[in-house]
Amino acid sequence: DRSRKMTLIDHGFRLPSAADNRPLKSEEFWNKVDQCVFVSATPGEWELEQSDGKMDVSGDEKKPIKLYVPGTGRIVEQVIRPTGVLDPEIFVRPTEGQVDDLLGEIQERVKRGERTLITTLTKRMAEDLTEYFQERGVRVRYLHSEINSIERIEILQDLRGGEFDVLIGVNLLREGLDLPEVSLVAILDADKEGFLRAERSLIQTIGRAARHVRGQAILYADNLTDSMARAISETERRRAIQMAYNEKHGITPQPIIKRSNNSILQFLEVSRRISAQELEEIFEHSDDLSLEDIPDLIVKLEAEMKDAAKKLEFEEAAKLRDRIKQLRDRLLGKH
Repeated sequence: DRSRKMTLIDHGFRLPSAADNRPLKSEEFWNKVDQCVFVSATPGEWELEQSDGKMDVSGDEKKPIKLYVPGTGRIVEQVIRPTGVLDPEIFVRPTEGQVDDLLGEIQERVKRGERTLITTLTKRMAEDLTEYFQERGVRVRYLHSEINSIERIEILQDLRGGEFDVLIGVNLLREGLDLPEVSLVAILDADKEGFLRAERSLIQTIGRAARHVRGQAILYADNLTDSMARAISETERRRAIQMAYNEKHGITPQPIIKRSNNSILQFLEVSRRISAQELEEIFEHSDDLSLEDIPDLIVKLEAEMKDAAKKLEFEEAAKLRDRIKQLRDRLLGKH
C-alpha cells in the first residue's frame, strides 16, 4: 500500500499527506493500548510471550529455549467443558495402507450414525480420495477453495443432517467448524512439516472432534515431527485435566445436542423471495409508469437480468429479458 501511494505522490497524483492515511504499524498500535485481553483456543508465540506464559528452560542466556508452562504468567485456561466431553484420543498410524485403514474406520462410524472429517495436503489428493471412497459406497463430499461461502454452509448443513457421512478438505477444516456429529478426524501426511501441519494447525484440526463423546483423531505419518509431538502433548495434557475433573466430580460425559442452525440459509431464501415479490410488483405496475420513468426501470431490470444469468437462473433472466423488451417497445411506441 505504501509503495503504491509513494508512486502516486512522486508523480504528483497525490499530496504527500496521503502517505499518512494508512493503518497503524504494530508498534504504533501497541503504544496506544493500555490493557489488553487475548482470547484464543490456540494462542501464538507472540501472545504467550506478551502474557509471560513462556519460560526459558535451557538455562543458557545466549540460546534460550522457551516453552509454554501452564499455570504461569497471566494466562487463564478454560479446559473443562460443562458437558464433561474430553479432548479427542489421538492415534498415530503408518502411511502404508492408510486409505484402506481409514475406510474401515469410516465404516465403523457410519454404522453408529457418526461423521468423519479428513484433511489432505492437496486439492488433487482430496479429489482422488473422494472418488476412491465413492466407488466403495461411501457417501462423501469434499470442500475446496473454489466453493463460495454459501455453498460451504450448505455442504456443512448437509453433513450435519446426514445427507452424507464423510467430508474431505485441505485447509478448510482447521477452524470455524462446529460439528457435534463428527467423531473422527483423520489427518493424512501429518509428518509433512509446513503451515498446514504446524502445531497450531494440528491442534485446531484435532479439535474438530472435540464435540463428540467418542471423539478420536488419527494422524497418518511415518515420522513423529516436533509439531506432532507438541500437538499430541498439549491435547493429552488437556485430556488428563478433564478426566481428573470428571472423576473428582462424578461427571459422565454427555453428547452435545445441538439443533442444526441454518438461519443464514433461511435468511437467504427469504431475501430471494422478497426480491422475487418486488420484481412481480414491478412487472404488475410497469404499464402504469410514465415514459420518463421507463429508462430507469430498464437499467434496473438489466442489472437484475445479468445477475440472474451469472447465477445460472436462466428462467428468471429470460423473464426479465422479455419484460425489458416490452418496455423498450413501449418507449418506441410499439405498445
